[in-house]
Amino acid sequence: MTARATPTEAVTPGAARRILNRDQEAIRRVLDGGPDRIRRGPGGLRRGLVRRRRTTLLALAVVATISAAALVAGLLSWAPDPPEQARTLTAAEHERLAAMRVTNYRDLRSGLHVTTGDGAARTELIGWVDWSRPLVYLDVGGPGAGAERGLLQATPTVVLLRPDPTAVPTPAPPPLVPPADRWRLHDLPAGHGLARLLDLLFRLAADRPEPAGAAPEAARWLGRETIGAEPMDILQAPPPSGLTTAEHPRYWLDQSARLHRLETRLADVGPVTVQLNRANRPTLRPVDALGGRPGLPRALTAAEQDRLNRLAGRLRARGGATVTLTAPVGTDTNLRGAGWLSWTRRTAYLTVADLGRPNRRTLLHHGPDGTARAELPATAVPGPAEAPGRPPLPRHSDGWRAGPARADDLDLLVDAALRAGGSAGQRGQAVRVRGDSLAGRTVDVVELRTSRALLRYWIDRSGLLRRLELRTRPGAWAQLDLTPGSVPRWTAPAPGRARPADG
Repeated sequence: MTARATPTEAVTPGAARRILNRDQEAIRRVLDGGPDRIRRGPGGLRRGLVRRRRTTLLALAVVATISAAALVAGLLSWAPDPPEQARTLTAAEHERLAAMRVTNYRDLRSGLHVTTGDGAARTELIGWVDWSRPLVYLDVGGPGAGAERGLLQATPTVVLLRPDPTAVPTPAPPPLVPPADRWRLHDLPAGHGLARLLDLLFRLAADRPEPAGAAPEAARWLGRETIGAEPMDILQAPPPSGLTTAEHPRYWLDQSARLHRLETRLADVGPVTVQLNRANRPTLRPVDALGGRPGLPRALTAAEQDRLNRLAGRLRARGGATVTLTAPVGTDTNLRGAGWLSWTRRTAYLTVADLGRPNRRTLLHHGPDGTARAELPATAVPGPAEAPGRPPLPRHSDGWRAGPARADDLDLLVDAALRAGGSAGQRGQAVRVRGDSLAGRTVDVVELRTSRALLRYWIDRSGLLRRLELRTRPGAWAQLDLTPGSVPRWTAPAPGRARPADG
């Protein structure tokens, strides 16, 4: 009466559905068909209806029994397709994995969302990486951020932090134009968790493929996943050379060898997840302590060379300048200062504060006979460390001591500012790095490498020096901003006490 399922059809849910469809068709035929040649007359019609009802009920019972049996048999015998097993990489997958770091380098930049640790130790970092400079710019947050909470910019050798203890725990992308103030060198020992993480981010790019190594079988294909409607292969392989991880990283790679996700574990950090947004890749602007925005170095034009040649005479004609100092000269020494210098007397007088010692102020006097320093009493400390205020006038008279025989970065910077008012023969070969602006003035940034230091002169179109920068020993840039004009007179410390600083 009904279509029966073959053994082949009864082993899958699809076969059970086909049986149900055929049974429904059989029921329809039974219900639509007439009784056996119902004769005219009330008796014959009634007997025909009874026989039809019984036939229908019997058909429904049979159909229900067969359908239920087929469905149960199909469900019991069905099993999902087994997942693909992990395996060694194919030749094409090996090539893509080897090309991953070169692809990152050629793509220049990418958005980042990094999560480290878990629970109360979880730290989240959101921002960008520029592998071409290289540079990372991140907002650091999450419950485990600790002293690193705030904005961070870093190169492979220099880490700058703009701490913000009051920031909300949930991080957000940092502003594309970074704030200009409150940046300081941050001490990250080699084994520090954040140092390990930054090392991982920088080592994800290289200008040449990673060597295959002695054990290519250590790389494994783990599976596939779709991210943003794009299929990815999940590959596990040893970390890039020079990087140590607690387990082999897992890479989510698309068919063009672009990395979209990475998972691993780092010592002293815990689990690490790096998600890359390949479409979010703005041009990053390093802060001043990292050299400012990049330029296209070139030789000076005739007009630029003329302004440089006339610089010393113009500075001496102005007499002196009011100065402010921003000098990251060590991982635990971030100096701020204010004061004056005189090109006619070749002396400078400043108040200097260290952000790590906010209640301490040092007076610095720099002259032809060397440097001298004195500590201000705690009761005479002016202003916060970020803006320490100018030195007292008349000059503080007590506690002056000669500076060290070997000049530090601060002495080199102040000495270079005074030498800018000397002869042009004291300068090195000049290269224009870029055009820029400072306090509303258009300037040319001119780089000079001397026997003592790498310097940058910021010269405005009137031929005056507006900023002097010096590359410090840690690799950051210190700035001395100048406002040329008349300055007060001050007396030097007792003669013969300060020893000349040498390089």
